[in-house]
Amino acid sequence: MLTKRDFLRSVSLAAITTVVTMPKCAHAQNAQVKLDHAQVENIVRRSYQYVAMYNVNNKAAMDARNPLSTDGWNKFHKSTELANANMHAIARPNNDTLYQIAMLDLRNEPVILDVPAFDTRYASMETSAYDGYIDIPLSTRSGDYKEPTKLLFYSARTQGYTPDTKVAGVGKSLAMTGDFVIAFIRVMPESSNPAKHARILEQIKDLKVQTLSEYQGKSATASSKVQFPAYGATDQDTYGTNLLEVMQFVFNHTTFDSRNELDQALLDAYRPLGVEPGKTYDAAKVTPIDGATFRQVSEEVKQANIAILGDQRKAEEFLFRAFKPKGHMDLATLVFQNVIGPIGQPADEALYLPVNPADNKPMNALHDYVIKMTKDELPPALAFWSVTLYDTKNGWFIPNKENKYSVGQNAGYKLNADGGIEIHIAANKPDGVPPENWLPINREDQGISPMLRLYQPDLAKATTWKPPKAQLVS
Repeated sequence: MLTKRDFLRSVSLAAITTVVTMPKCAHAQNAQVKLDHAQVENIVRRSYQYVAMYNVNNKAAMDARNPLSTDGWNKFHKSTELANANMHAIARPNNDTLYQIAMLDLRNEPVILDVPAFDTRYASMETSAYDGYIDIPLSTRSGDYKEPTKLLFYSARTQGYTPDTKVAGVGKSLAMTGDFVIAFIRVMPESSNPAKHARILEQIKDLKVQTLSEYQGKSATASSKVQFPAYGATDQDTYGTNLLEVMQFVFNHTTFDSRNELDQALLDAYRPLGVEPGKTYDAAKVTPIDGATFRQVSEEVKQANIAILGDQRKAEEFLFRAFKPKGHMDLATLVFQNVIGPIGQPADEALYLPVNPADNKPMNALHDYVIKMTKDELPPALAFWSVTLYDTKNGWFIPNKENKYSVGQNAGYKLNADGGIEIHIAANKPDGVPPENWLPINREDQGISPMLRLYQPDLAKATTWKPPKAQLVS
């Protein structure tokens, strides 16, 4: 098992020292703070989950260019098609399930989601606030989605609501750790079954979001105005431009636990910079930091964690520990999780395994590859599995005129006569290869990275099963 100490030793970063000086109008006790490289890296690492989820959640609610945009809070985005190459809202999106997203503002009153009974072999709901901890309140694995369900969401700061309040018709009440929340529903579209697929598309229409007042037939409580700090096009942009402003906002809308070591270490790291829960951000009163240094260190932390995907053993250790609730995560796994892609599920729901090259050389679109699995080597998934191809730099799909980004149950695949499969990553479809089993690339100098997903994995088998390797063809 990779320990925190082992991980830190594996990341070799050049020493940097940042000297930050308070403006004259600031408090005297903060007149000068020196941050060496270790302190900057500590702040970057402890902030990564918050920066990543701040950007993901706010882009989903407020960025009209986002293909997943809800166009506001307490609204739904409903997808009836699988994601394509325009999906840059999140790193490593899937091409397997239909994304249904509700963005919730819980400050003024609770919010209720109506969730239908989906006629699919796999569906799940993932929730997270700005702190990046993951809960799965609904899942077919747990026997949910057989009947319509109403869920009530609230936080410790939700006005006029106490947790023991009973609301008629509500099946579950969920205490969230933040005021601004994503409820992310994945629905397997059953693309190979036209009748089921049509029913699922109709059921998606029944998704509904209401405030408690609206649910009770009243007018919704007017939302108090809120000024969001700018979100970043990338997490590195946030570190480089407005980290302290973002984190002050996050602190004011997140529940911190005095008994939680990670919570307290985060607050301790920011206190000398003048950022604490309950304060109002004032650029003249916080300790200024060197944005260029923070951007550089955050990029180094990002690249170090992406490199872990190239080590099958280390990657699997992290992936089996990732995407869990608060109190069940360590810092190294949180950083890895939010660098690779913060919107994910725990191992009992889905496993995200890198398909590494057999020759241990970074995969590049200058070459073609093949991924072979015999019938006995197919992934141990109780629902379904897929292989999806991304670029290494951003974790985005590879654009191609065939609009083919994955091989699997929903995007299409064909087993061979003996029940196995060969998946070809190539600029041109090889002769005799079914188009369903082809992942197109563009012949250019571009790092590429296939990922294998197992939905509802058989964990007893998955812990000993060996993922396939990508073999160099030419």
